[in-house]
Amino acid sequence: MASRGGRKPHRGARWALLLVAGGLLVSGCTSGGAGEPPKEVKVSTAPPPKPASLELSPAGSVDDFAPGEPVTVSVDDGELTEVSLVGADDTVVKGAKEKDGSGWSTSEKLGYGKTYTLKAEAVGADGKPVTATSTITTATPNRQVNVSLNVRDDQKVGVGMPLIFTFTGSVPDRAAAEDALRVVSEPKTEGAFHWFGDQSVTWRPKEYWKPGTKVTVDAGIYGIDLGDGTFGMEDRSAKLTVGDKVVAVADGGSHKMTVSVNDKVVKTMPLSMGKQSSPTPKGTYTVMSEHRGYTMDSSTYGVPTDSAAGYRTYTEYAVRMSNSGIFYHSAPWSVGQQGNSNVSHGCINLSTANAAWLMETSRPGDIITVKNSGGPELEPTDGWSVWQMPWKDWKSNSQQN
Repeated sequence: MASRGGRKPHRGARWALLLVAGGLLVSGCTSGGAGEPPKEVKVSTAPPPKPASLELSPAGSVDDFAPGEPVTVSVDDGELTEVSLVGADDTVVKGAKEKDGSGWSTSEKLGYGKTYTLKAEAVGADGKPVTATSTITTATPNRQVNVSLNVRDDQKVGVGMPLIFTFTGSVPDRAAAEDALRVVSEPKTEGAFHWFGDQSVTWRPKEYWKPGTKVTVDAGIYGIDLGDGTFGMEDRSAKLTVGDKVVAVADGGSHKMTVSVNDKVVKTMPLSMGKQSSPTPKGTYTVMSEHRGYTMDSSTYGVPTDSAAGYRTYTEYAVRMSNSGIFYHSAPWSVGQQGNSNVSHGCINLSTANAAWLMETSRPGDIITVKNSGGPELEPTDGWSVWQMPWKDWKSNSQQN
């Protein structure tokens, strides 16, 4: 039968009519069951897995590498499978990999003037392996310096103990040296370095150490570039424990010494300080060393023993308080003046029994404050007298400010 107007419907139009009649619609959803709304079809847009990206430090071909610095490998978008650092003489350098495979670093230092090959392999998130290589030639020093500590391993020290690092030669790069010297304590203690010349740097806490503090001192100078071709020779370390807070106050006016332990007075004893011609410097001293059977000799600080102010005297107990010859020591010859007058050459005279008790009670690093002595102010450079310098001044020449 002919359509209206005498034309037959187009084939595409017929199909459209059939689709509408059947209730079918073309969309981004699929129809659900009877009575259910259409379900959305989600198309994934996640990026493909990335290949591993290796980073070696140092990278490429490197000369004059400081052998004390760590060699490291890290990886992004992957996991390390193997790392090796091998010398030209087939020496294998030890290293440790992170548990998650994201990094690796040396656990021992390299040698001077040697060449090593660093190789690393990793598998990326895309499942494909990657490799990287670098060649490292370490520095040959123009000169080397060593370092010593004023403390020994497993030592118990007083609350005023400074930590002194003494180099065998000048240090051109102080900042590099400070970075190589580490003081770690539990509980954490605020402190800072101060340089006394080019060969000695001292670390002290801002306030006295808390009794019971555990301290680890590491002078990791081996292989470290200290400037102008100077490198460290050997590491040093020590673990310390801070003992009770022992503080002695020596009063030249009352001629008495008062000793406190953990801020409680435990003993008062008579003393005799320096006479008018050789008064004891006033200030806060730090106990340096303890001696049994010691000969007091004025020539050790520049006064000849045969001069009018000189002496050479044996004493049973002697404890050094300064480099300029100030000790507290047993002085049985001045017991009659102890408690009433000052007659010494500058030291603190005590009876033999009292000197023995104090030496038994105290230890290096404890504090002795001298007041009313009539003497000059104690210099902070005289021995371990670091508490004579205000904190602001102390920090003034530290490279870590």
